[in-house]
Amino acid sequence: MNEHMVINRAKQGDQRAFETLVTEYEQKIYSLAYHYVGSEQDAMDICQEVFLRVYRFLPQFSGESRFSTWLYRVTSNACKDFLRKKGSRMEVSLSQDGEEEDYTLEVPDLRYHPENVLEQKEMRRQIEESLHQLSPDHREILVMRDVLGLSYEEIANSLDLEEGTVKSRISRAREKLRIKLTETGNFFGKKKSKGEKGGKP
Repeated sequence: MNEHMVINRAKQGDQRAFETLVTEYEQKIYSLAYHYVGSEQDAMDICQEVFLRVYRFLPQFSGESRFSTWLYRVTSNACKDFLRKKGSRMEVSLSQDGEEEDYTLEVPDLRYHPENVLEQKEMRRQIEESLHQLSPDHREILVMRDVLGLSYEEIANSLDLEEGTVKSRISRAREKLRIKLTETGNFFGKKKSKGEKGGKP
């Protein structure tokens, strides 16, 4: 059964179909929420809230966008509502005028890898610490791109932004993360020159 059929059945009240959607997306939703708020328990609470909202508003899902895009938008809103209730200050706009700069972030993949467990755990710990020093909006957009692997188009649709703004925010978020990581002395990033195409200089 394809996802479209599962969604239609869930919209009609099919509990098994809804549970199929939860199983398919709960780990991604948890990952996004956890990186956004920085707490396992809070992320679990947000996950529950997200799927409560999805259950309530699924009949209103028109199908004009991808289900995943709609779901990430619900999750983003739930995270922001959660932080707002906790009194966290949200940064309004991260985009700036001017020429966008391109950076290479030389850090490990944020996703879990079972091999080299001890080394990976230490790397991930330092990355997590640096990531959670960023603003919630910067964390969110990096997780969407570098952890969940969403396309620029999917992120733009989820956050209701222009693709150019998404690219600009990701570039600035990666640079801020690079700076945080280089402060530890264990990770290094470099700024690309305009003429650099890759490969050896």
